[in-house]
Amino acid sequence: MSLLPDIKVLDLTRVLAGPWCTQILADYGATVIKIEKPGVGDDTRHWGPPYAKDADGNLTSEAAYYLSANRGKQSVTLDFSRPEGAALLRRMVEQADVLIENYKVGSLKKYGLDYEALAQLNPRLIYCSVTGFGQSGPYASRPGYDFAIQAVGGLMSITGERDGLPGAGPQKVGVAVVDLTTGMYACTAILAALANRERTGLGRYIDVALLDVQVAMLANAGMNYLVSETVPKRWGNAHANIVPYQAFQTGEGDIVVAVGNDSQFASFCRVLGRPEWSRDQRFARNPARVKHRELLVSMIGACLQDWRGPELAEALEAAGVPCGPINNLAQVFADPQVQARAMRVDVAHPSAGSVPQVRHPVRFSGDATAPMLAPPTLGQHTDAVLASMLGLTPQDIDALREQGLV
Repeated sequence: MSLLPDIKVLDLTRVLAGPWCTQILADYGATVIKIEKPGVGDDTRHWGPPYAKDADGNLTSEAAYYLSANRGKQSVTLDFSRPEGAALLRRMVEQADVLIENYKVGSLKKYGLDYEALAQLNPRLIYCSVTGFGQSGPYASRPGYDFAIQAVGGLMSITGERDGLPGAGPQKVGVAVVDLTTGMYACTAILAALANRERTGLGRYIDVALLDVQVAMLANAGMNYLVSETVPKRWGNAHANIVPYQAFQTGEGDIVVAVGNDSQFASFCRVLGRPEWSRDQRFARNPARVKHRELLVSMIGACLQDWRGPELAEALEAAGVPCGPINNLAQVFADPQVQARAMRVDVAHPSAGSVPQVRHPVRFSGDATAPMLAPPTLGQHTDAVLASMLGLTPQDIDALREQGLV
């Protein structure tokens, strides 16, 4: 039995933050109905290459970006910008538990699809709006994109190589981390609202903003600033508060060393054959190591030239020192631990034969996961959903299709 078998979600989101949220809900067993514009669909359907290939090796129209965030959903094409389409969507809302949208602030009101209107139809509805800057404030009307939010929200100011070193300068993170984290925050908020509804019988309005999430996820870096009032700087692959906690070059291959306490540092020194370093007052305690960072890092770097990365990683792991090679994605999916955890799953797809998916990372005891279904093709479930939810006949749906509504 999946965790959310009776929860019905109307997904009016595109691109990543919203779809990431609803994909998690689908993984937990909710019925997620993705509402898409006829003939166009989610923007990311066209964000390729790469595209999935069919069994004969021919390219399909299924973009990898879209496939990353839409598994387990049902796709319904519906033009709710027209009054007839909006009326159909309102009928679906009457049966829904959750509606999530990521349109510009206030833009759904003109279709009668804002929270105030829909809550009158369904007081139990949980309505979640995902925007760049939230429903209030001077930036509320601005569109929000992950890259820009990483800049405005400070993440890029602390990401990238240190000033004065080769390659220095602000950097974005390699994936749209603000979108992804916003999707997770939105999901947890929806789950909390569903739990609250069990007690009160009433839904909630949820306002989730990418900028708010970005500021919140500054975490210790944000708190370092608030406590010290000193603007943090970029540390590249090093850590502002812990040494040694960074990437190093060995004689063969790069490795990350993440020494988290003084005991681990002593073990690290023993592996390197330099036990005296852990007794040196300049390095014995972490605050001293931070103070003498440049000297210690240069000493470690010189010592590691005598090691091969894989051999050093094996020795450090045996000594209980956190470390790891810097893998590319081919190495990640070939890693025995990743394979043992079955993080790649291939699922049947109506046009590609099968498509790979990265499985949901959370595991529950018992039979709690929904069957993994491929991301839907555009409009794949339109007829079935309109028939089951609204009682429309094939003739009714054909008439809607002739009008371009579905």
